[in-house]
Amino acid sequence: MTTNTRRLLVLLGAVAIAAATYVALQPASDGAGGGASAPARANAQAARPGEAVGDVRLESLEQRDASWSAPDRDVFQFGNRREAAATPVDRRPATTEPFNPGPAAPVMPAPPPPIPLRFIGYLDQGGGVPRVAVLSDGKGNVFNGKEGDIIEGRYRVLRIGTDSADLIYLDGRGRQTIRLSGQ
Repeated sequence: MTTNTRRLLVLLGAVAIAAATYVALQPASDGAGGGASAPARANAQAARPGEAVGDVRLESLEQRDASWSAPDRDVFQFGNRREAAATPVDRRPATTEPFNPGPAAPVMPAPPPPIPLRFIGYLDQGGGVPRVAVLSDGKGNVFNGKEGDIIEGRYRVLRIGTDSADLIYLDGRGRQTIRLSGQ
């Protein structure tokens, strides 16, 4: 971009800002194309210095509606409303037939706990040699295993990828993908 083009863009920006400021500071007209709403015009006219403000009627704040009543509890204290505590209400439906919850849902066995190993890397030797996963239990023990190997006598390595390893319990339950953590 040349210096003249840059100067022209700055000049056009300054003209646009000046035009927007001019339009924003103009008093709103009463015509349909005024652009400002009636409350905005009233607020703008009332905010002008040197003009009188309408009377403030404080007595209207003291008038209470017929439906208003004093509060029956203190909102800053823990507890029930006085009415509710005095008159307990039975909210059970009035039916004569006993409640039948239906057949019980089958109880599913609890899922196995997550595999507590971390995938900290892999060894890739190339040339058709399978990858070796490097796993850690977080206690300083490091385990190495290829796909199909058994780790710590409890887990089998199913797949070794570049960013994750899939392990499963020896009994075939609880497959888990362990992401590469680097530690």
